[in-house]
Amino acid sequence: MRSIETDDALGAAIADVADGRMVLIVDDEDEPTRGEVCVAAEQTTPEHVGFMAVHARGLVCLALFPATLRRLGIPLMPADRSTDESLAYGISFEARSGVSTGISAGDRAHTIRVAVDTRSGPGDIVMPGHIPPIQVGVGGVLERPGRMEAALDLMRLAGRAPAATVCTVLDDDGEIACGAGLREFAQRHGLRMVAVAGVLQHRLRAELLVERLDETELESGFGGRFRAIAYRNRVDQSEHLALVRGRLRRDEPALVRVHSQCLTGDVLGSRRCDCGEQLEAALRRIAEEGRGILVYLHQEGRGIGLANKIRAYALQDEGLDTVEANLELGFKDDPRDYGISAQILRDLGVSRVRLMTNNARKISGLAHYGIEVVERVPIEVEAHEDNIGYLRTKQAKLGHLLSGLEPGERASRRAEKR
Repeated sequence: MRSIETDDALGAAIADVADGRMVLIVDDEDEPTRGEVCVAAEQTTPEHVGFMAVHARGLVCLALFPATLRRLGIPLMPADRSTDESLAYGISFEARSGVSTGISAGDRAHTIRVAVDTRSGPGDIVMPGHIPPIQVGVGGVLERPGRMEAALDLMRLAGRAPAATVCTVLDDDGEIACGAGLREFAQRHGLRMVAVAGVLQHRLRAELLVERLDETELESGFGGRFRAIAYRNRVDQSEHLALVRGRLRRDEPALVRVHSQCLTGDVLGSRRCDCGEQLEAALRRIAEEGRGILVYLHQEGRGIGLANKIRAYALQDEGLDTVEANLELGFKDDPRDYGISAQILRDLGVSRVRLMTNNARKISGLAHYGIEVVERVPIEVEAHEDNIGYLRTKQAKLGHLLSGLEPGERASRRAEKR
């Protein structure tokens, strides 16, 4: 199958949706754990419903924006907190007329088309029925990076009404299909596979999601005077900061540091990490060169938040390293995303950078969103007894490009526990 990370492949999937063909949406490209067969609701046929019922085997549902559920007068069901997804299901329904039992493929396809007809209202449906609706936030994958959100984003990108007929793929034993089973399913039935991350990356590249709020001059004890520009993410309302020094030149790459917020290191001077020292070093380096940018992102603890970061510290005190603690809490080793930082850089007129980082993932992360990293500028600070275990773990498990840490030696548990 073709890679789903490329614009061409995503464009082909969008074309499939526009032409009324089904696609398979998966939660993760490398290790998918769930997949949904998806087709535009307004183009749903009895053949589509029959395929989903026979081959995908899951429940045929209708993903809708809140406004459509309100138009039809469909209330939401109480949230099921026992599931890990907690999808917002509405009361099942079917068309009031034009159906017999309501459960046949033809009846369900008719019900779906009635629901997405903008002329339909509460009088055109009855509840309960045989089509369960799922409410999806209007922000799509930018609001919640899930499969239902990706489905409606695909509808919008394909120029279709914001509604999708979806069905979870089950394996022969009736369990949720995953991994190679999903890839084999897509190949066997000729369905293009689309990952949620691919839709997310496309939207972050193609849409302006940051709002420049205001700016002022700021005097830093680490590097003198900077222009401080505040930004807001229009989707989740999080706020970020860009510190700009000097006049940026469009004809040359800018010296840039993308720095994730670290309250414990940046503000409180924690010695468990090297964040505060890196922040100071980056500002001083920009000041020395006379121009550059530091993007300060509101994503504490490699994106897991302050409370979970403290929980991770507690697990480290019990003997886990920084990566193991994240995994124990149910997060990826490094769940950060660099789409918003790329948008801030583009707002500042920057598309080519000399990036101050030791993190190879940050380089590829920015490249995903159209920022060319023409040079990696190392930003190593001297390791000490309190953080050398942490740094060795980042080197060994996260691929950070660090020197002088005796590569191959097991990270010091005692140092991690300090």
